[in-house]
Amino acid sequence: MHDSGSVAMPRLATACLLAGALFAPLVAQAAPQDPWERVNRPIFQFNDTVDTYAFKPVAQGYQYITPQWLQDGIHNFFQNLGDVGNLANDTLQAKPREAGVDTARLLLNTTLGVGGLFDVGTRMGLQRNDEDFGLTLGKWGVPSGPFVMLPLLGPSTVRDGVAKVPDLYTQPYRYMDDVAFRNSLFATGMLDTRAQLLPADKLVSGDKYIFIRNAYLQMRDFKVNDGKVQDDF
Repeated sequence: MHDSGSVAMPRLATACLLAGALFAPLVAQAAPQDPWERVNRPIFQFNDTVDTYAFKPVAQGYQYITPQWLQDGIHNFFQNLGDVGNLANDTLQAKPREAGVDTARLLLNTTLGVGGLFDVGTRMGLQRNDEDFGLTLGKWGVPSGPFVMLPLLGPSTVRDGVAKVPDLYTQPYRYMDDVAFRNSLFATGMLDTRAQLLPADKLVSGDKYIFIRNAYLQMRDFKVNDGKVQDDF
């Protein structure tokens, strides 16, 4: 399911699986706008099949043979790359405190953290933010639009799908001339993302499509509102 169509399970598109643990009480609410469900479901089945027989087994193998310390270092490295996008969207959302935190994290983790292999910032109390241009548009008042299941990219909305294009400019891949190195780095990042999400697979219950759709939309609403969501109860 990333912001490039070549590999499934990107950081944001698959975050909905982890969101299931946080937003499970909300998933049972009234179904959100999904006028394209008849098209979305077959795409979801395709994505799920690709993940079941390709990406998930590879991620399980990676997790099995890779020492935990090395997995942590790889994960920290890609988190550090992602802080560039976080900082850009902190600025666009006029969040000076968060922008300052992410700037400090980038400087500390890139230098003292040896290129991001060690998360020095978190150890110093600088908690990582998680922003993207879709959330920025939401903060600016742009409605999410209908739910969309994108081939390989996974769950999204019209707003979030369009926002993936400018998000590409905050990632390092498009600025790399060495195609082999770029593709290897990108694939490793996707592998790390999928491996991180393996425990979340156990959270999915019932109709898998509905669970992931609702969890994704609840998670995005939660993030757009910085955790300040109205309790219908």
